[in-house]
Amino acid sequence: MSGAFEVAARVVDPELRVVTIAELGILRAVDTDRDRAVVTITPTYSGCPAMDVIRDDVAAALRAEGWADVTVVTKLSPAWTTDWIAESGRAKLAAAGIAPPGPVAGSGPVSLGLPGRRPDPPRCPHCGSVETEELSRFGSTACKSLWRCRACAEPFDHLKAL
Repeated sequence: MSGAFEVAARVVDPELRVVTIAELGILRAVDTDRDRAVVTITPTYSGCPAMDVIRDDVAAALRAEGWADVTVVTKLSPAWTTDWIAESGRAKLAAAGIAPPGPVAGSGPVSLGLPGRRPDPPRCPHCGSVETEELSRFGSTACKSLWRCRACAEPFDHLKAL
């Protein structure tokens, strides 16, 4: 049997197929006892539709490596933050044309985009320009928004900072 954490860490996020759940920061812990593994994950947000697929993929990956008894536990607190995305994950997102989020400024309530100071625009993952504009608050998934670069005119997804 391979190490349970390493096996779970290789599971790819079903919505952001270029990063693993470990790089995304949702893999929290893996505890083992003989052929039993208990995996703890935290969703990117409480209504994330990908969680069922992630649970199934983690369990299948561990069973394929010999772990007979697999339990996947969802832990909501502390809430996931984009600050948990590994640098390797940020680099993979950018290489795939998805602008990674910047750091979350401090703690406290998450802005829902109500009137007030807007966060700095994301850097274009294609050319690096900061001359970008938001086209839609909602992209291909709820955790992304759709942007366009004014310099190279390419559209891109931006993973929202939480």
